[in-house]
Amino acid sequence: MRRGGSTPVPACHQGDLVGFMHNRWELCHVSSPRDRREAAAVMGDRDPLVLMRLPQAAAEFVSSLRTKKLSPHTIAGYQRDLHLVSRIAAEATEVPAAELEVRHLTGRLMRTAFADFAEPRSAASVNRAWSAWNQFLTFCVAEGMLEGNPMAAVPRPKQPAKAPKPLLGDGSASATLLERIADGAREARDPWVERDLVVLALALVTGMRSAELLGVTLGSIGGAPGDRRIQVVGKGGKTRSLPIEPPIEHLIDSYLDSRLRRFGLATLPRSAALLVDTRNQPLQRGGLQYLVRQCYRYAGIHDRVQKGTLVHALRHEFATRLAERGASAHELMELLGHSSIVTGQAYVASTAREVRGAARANPAYGVLDRLRPGGGDPAAQDRAAP
Repeated sequence: MRRGGSTPVPACHQGDLVGFMHNRWELCHVSSPRDRREAAAVMGDRDPLVLMRLPQAAAEFVSSLRTKKLSPHTIAGYQRDLHLVSRIAAEATEVPAAELEVRHLTGRLMRTAFADFAEPRSAASVNRAWSAWNQFLTFCVAEGMLEGNPMAAVPRPKQPAKAPKPLLGDGSASATLLERIADGAREARDPWVERDLVVLALALVTGMRSAELLGVTLGSIGGAPGDRRIQVVGKGGKTRSLPIEPPIEHLIDSYLDSRLRRFGLATLPRSAALLVDTRNQPLQRGGLQYLVRQCYRYAGIHDRVQKGTLVHALRHEFATRLAERGASAHELMELLGHSSIVTGQAYVASTAREVRGAARANPAYGVLDRLRPGGGDPAAQDRAAP
């Protein structure tokens, strides 16, 4: 052995070394993790990383999401966040985005990319992108493209607890909305009051999300008159059954009759979408948002819609008014299709029902009631009694 140097490789073994290095190169480019692990076991070597460019890895990850039965809107959100952050990461490394490899996604690079991504965006947008990338890079670790998830090095912003955002005011906004739209307040080139009213009423009496409303078909409605329910497919493909009462049943029947007359049809198949546009095509997300925005405007309640809500304001209105009337957090969780009771508790807390009840027991109210002209409410006097 040479001092200060490595042991020279005898000429008789140089061919073996070349073969060994060639095998390692082939092993790193094996596409199947199972084949890669088996090859590594044969060679007695540790598991090397699978080499894959970021766009291809992202495409495989998005494809894997299909098993979760996510909505097209959610999938599009994943794709958008992956694309935007990967483009920033590629610029930081001065590598074309199409050539950036997964193995180059270090904690430092991801932290730098997210810092640039976060600057012009809200905390909610950054958190959503952080979650998407955390899931994607966890997928890359499982597929052998990374040794560990670098998102542990990327801080995520703190978000204030989300408060419900029902329609503002004294609770009469939803009644005003329904009454004025029923009277034909919404001006349109091709007005269709029955359809507009069903859209608003369904959202207000069931609390369905936009995608859930758009996914309802005629076959989703079942049960005997007076005891009907709507089968809804929610987030993650989870289904729930929502009860509806005779007033909305009659409204739906009136709308369907108007639809048959409008388009000259004799019947509608059970597979037909419940909500359609003025061409009898299934109503789309953009069309639904436009319709609801116009209804707010022509009903004169657009100033009662809180920022960041549109169709979702009707869902918040549904839950808040039920909470005010005594619905429990568990009941709200079941009706809204939440996986956790926490959101239901937020609606109950937002009404301050229990706090108001405790404050109402203050005996001072009884004294003040007796002092006002014409006072003497027996209930107030009971509260004031020692």
